[in-house]
Parts: sequence; structure tokens; C-alpha cells
Amino acid sequence: MYTPPAFAVTDAAELYGMIRQCPLASFITATPEGPMATPLPMLLDANEGESGVLYAHLARPNPQWQADVIGHGLAVFMGPDAYVSPSWYASKAEHGKVVPTWNYMAVQASGPVEFFSDAERLLDVVTRLTNLHEGTRQAPWAVTDAPQAYVTAQLRGIVGVRMPIVSLEGKRKMSQNRPEADRRGVKQGLAASSHESDRVVSDLIPIE
Repeated sequence: MYTPPAFAVTDAAELYGMIRQCPLASFITATPEGPMATPLPMLLDANEGESGVLYAHLARPNPQWQADVIGHGLAVFMGPDAYVSPSWYASKAEHGKVVPTWNYMAVQASGPVEFFSDAERLLDVVTRLTNLHEGTRQAPWAVTDAPQAYVTAQLRGIVGVRMPIVSLEGKRKMSQNRPEADRRGVKQGLAASSHESDRVVSDLIPIE
């Protein structure tokens, strides 16, 4: 991922936080048949291994797990994003030398990929994923709420994914390279948008 220094995120705790804020990743592998990608909810275990481990599962009919992986796998997590109009820049009125751009947050994690079918490991992954996303609900659903025979049958239909992280890159592009007057204009423009995602990005734009 091309990341100019002004946009780079290097702190591990901050990168883990960004991953947890956007848990649906694009899981990508290079294979002899060409690149393959699947949108996957991924679980980060930051305490496992040297730099953390990502877990997920694929549907068993998905051909991605059946293809040999060339090199490392890649998980791409995209956070809030928004189009930035040059009309919001104060510098537009000064010299007009402005163009549109896009503000966004992204994290890319890569590492060796392991696919597994062991029922005990699969149950652990789906249970942890479920608890992660159900934990804040008023009446959380648990895997144990379903009949055991049904869960066992469902586990036979999936394949686990384990990817130890060996490379972790983060980018937060929120108009940091623009003068403060321009940043204020972008912040105000996005805050006035009817799209909730634009307003989320507005809150992330730094103002000194």
C-alpha cells in the first residue's frame, strides 16, 4: 500500500484498533489460477504470536481454500471513507489549483495462510467471532443457543483460516497534507452531508 509519511499509522495498538473498527476484510490470496478474494469477518487475536493472528472461516464450496497459496495472504480492512470536493478548500478562492480527492482509513495485514477443518478449532473460531459481534447486544445470541447436532452439521460446511501477521501497514488519509483552512472547509463540508459515512469522516479530520 502506497503510504506517504503524513498518512502513515505505525503504532501497533492503533493499528489493532483500526482493524477492530472495520472487522469485515477482503481476504486475498495469489494462486496458480490467479488472485482470489473473499469478503470475510475476521477475528484478531493480538496476544497470539509475535504480531497477532487473524482468524476467519470460508464456506467449504469456496474454491479459494482449495487453491495453492503463492506467498503470503493479504487481509485488507477498509474504514470510514468519503469523497472530498475541491470546492470546500479555502485555497480554491485563492489560486484555484485544487483537485478532488478521497479521504479514507485502511489497514493491510499479510502473513502465511493455514486452512483447517478440525471441528474443535472451527467451533472455537465461530464462537469467538459470534461473541465479538453479539457481546454488545442487549440479548446476545450464543452458538450454544442452537442445537448441538445442528452446529456440528454447520461446522462440516466451513473451513477455517489462520493467518499469523508478519506485516502490518496502516493509512489514515484525512486531509493532513492540506493547510488548516482547507481542512476546516472539508470538515464543514462533510459534516453537512446527508450521508452518515461522510459525517463520520468529518469527525476524524484533525484541526489544530
